[in-house]
Amino acid sequence: FENPPAAALDELAATVIVAPSPHSVGIAQDRIAEKAFLIDNGFPVGAYTVLADVDQPPIEPSLVDGGAVVKTARLGYDGKGQRSVDGVAQTLAAWAELGGVPCVVERRLDLQTELSVIVARTVDGRVEAWPVAENRHVGGVLDLTVVPAAVPRRVADRALGLAMAIADALDYVGVLAVQLFIVDGELLVNELAPRPHNSGHWTLDACVTSQFEQQVRAVCGLGLGSTAMTAPSVAMVNLLGDLWEGGEPDWSIVFDDPHAKLHLYGKVAPRRGRKMGHVTCLAPTLDEALRVAATIKRDLGIPGAEEL
Repeated sequence: FENPPAAALDELAATVIVAPSPHSVGIAQDRIAEKAFLIDNGFPVGAYTVLADVDQPPIEPSLVDGGAVVKTARLGYDGKGQRSVDGVAQTLAAWAELGGVPCVVERRLDLQTELSVIVARTVDGRVEAWPVAENRHVGGVLDLTVVPAAVPRRVADRALGLAMAIADALDYVGVLAVQLFIVDGELLVNELAPRPHNSGHWTLDACVTSQFEQQVRAVCGLGLGSTAMTAPSVAMVNLLGDLWEGGEPDWSIVFDDPHAKLHLYGKVAPRRGRKMGHVTCLAPTLDEALRVAATIKRDLGIPGAEEL
């Protein structure tokens, strides 16, 4: 969770070690500060502007004509605190609907795909990253993660390099998720998450060291574990609260497949769009992992199985 008050973390840091630092958490929990940090340190981001005051200069029509996304600077996630707009009038209306709080307005990009890199860094600057993952979303919520990402080697290497450089620039300690967009074959940094991340849950079943173990290792100065994969390919299916609308799902569908691992998060109240668990599908090839994922999605009644 990236939203503990940074001021409270600063108070704690006066007497105890706090990792990640209040500074890095404060940047990652505010989209305005995050964009400024990325630009100041030379990292590529998409075109955007800040919308925070009725008296600020007018929005350039070229930014929002043809599509844009208004996002609250703080507390938005999984599509919450966001509005899709087209044109200046819709942008201002969406800002008012979001309460007139500080927002960023991002030009809608023609995405080829989204990648995420989970990286861990120690206080003395040692860094390890897991293989690059590719994410597919439905309704603004993560639906499927595949590893390794089906992208050219140069793109994967660039993504890893960006993530490690961002961790260094933040002087980060712990596990950090860096989400990136591929646009016209080039990478743009989308968001940072200063914590173990949903797109890295597959590491529980398919890596020597999971992101959760690595978080403890990094924060406690225990040395970093190997991030090598223990399976050639992975497809991870998110389980949302929608599945519980007819009662508890029939998990025998997952247990009957020897290549699938079920994880439920112990949340008492399922809600539409709420992440309740995931299934990790392991296979010798990515095509086979996707086939297992598609079968499980279809049998559980998760939409989109035919698209895998």
